[in-house]
Amino acid sequence: MKIICIDPLSDSLWQNLIETQASSVFHSREWLQILVETYDFVVRAAVVVNEEGTPLAGLPFCRLADIKSSRTVALPFSDYCDPIVRDAQQWKLIADVLLRDQEPIMLRCLHNQIPLADERFSCVSRAKSHGLSLQPDIDRLWSGLHRSARYGVRRARNDGVEVRIADGKEDLRAFFELHLSVRKRKYRLLAQPYRFFENIWQAFVEQQRGVLMTAVYQNTMIAAILFLQWQDTLYYKFSASHPTALAHRPNEALLWEGIKYGKAQGCLHMDLGLSDWDQEALIGYKRKFSDEEKTISFLEYQPDGECDQREQGFRALLPQLTDLFTDASVPDSITERASEALYRFFC
Repeated sequence: MKIICIDPLSDSLWQNLIETQASSVFHSREWLQILVETYDFVVRAAVVVNEEGTPLAGLPFCRLADIKSSRTVALPFSDYCDPIVRDAQQWKLIADVLLRDQEPIMLRCLHNQIPLADERFSCVSRAKSHGLSLQPDIDRLWSGLHRSARYGVRRARNDGVEVRIADGKEDLRAFFELHLSVRKRKYRLLAQPYRFFENIWQAFVEQQRGVLMTAVYQNTMIAAILFLQWQDTLYYKFSASHPTALAHRPNEALLWEGIKYGKAQGCLHMDLGLSDWDQEALIGYKRKFSDEEKTISFLEYQPDGECDQREQGFRALLPQLTDLFTDASVPDSITERASEALYRFFC
């Protein structure tokens, strides 16, 4: 075996690898292109090939150099991005490429545990991931939901909540404004820039490999979920709901319709996405629908054991800037512009 570095957006080796090995939407060319077009990142992939040139293993990554620091991230703004490796030897070949420049490395693993045994990396954080098998028939899927989830679906229907599939960018913009508002007012966090969602729309929704489902009450969007479809999995990627409308249970209605949609599309699995370890309400909501709960491990390599002073200073500054731009007195238009300027540094 030997290791090579390629451009995964143009080299057919990458497409061959992700089509023949277990992979996720975050390995897809569509997702990588979204990162490039939104943030002007340069994406590369380390690929292990055999003597015949057949790809056996690989990992996409970005080498970033900005005012924050120089670092390698696999992969920015992705719930996880497991190395596609089958054994420690393949992982060592890939890791040695990442370590070559002796810069900090960040990696998130869900399905592949091999990197967790690499003593050069430390697990610095964890998150929850939930999933649901879509192989049972629709009646069994319904009966498998927690009773409070079934109650929520019925409540939404009885209250007159309609679940609709968005058919244009007006709905996408409305979803984004709701998403930005929730991030700002509930969590005091910035949202990814609107162009990120536009790029997702073009790469997935317009290609009929994704859908934005909206919950409408009295002609007003009160909640929405953006689903992405890749291979045999439907990914619950982004969601938002108006806090004053939660009594109508729009989130339960949306997720149930998403399950039905995934089933109709022939998907075998639903990925319910990342939840921060302390997001108890979100975790509880997903547990009502899921039949699988796993841990996403955030791995980090620091060449000298700790962040340099520049990165430490910038890490301290970002929360301060976030607090300033998510203050209730700041107009949402200014918060949005802050997201456009700052969000790229949150990886």
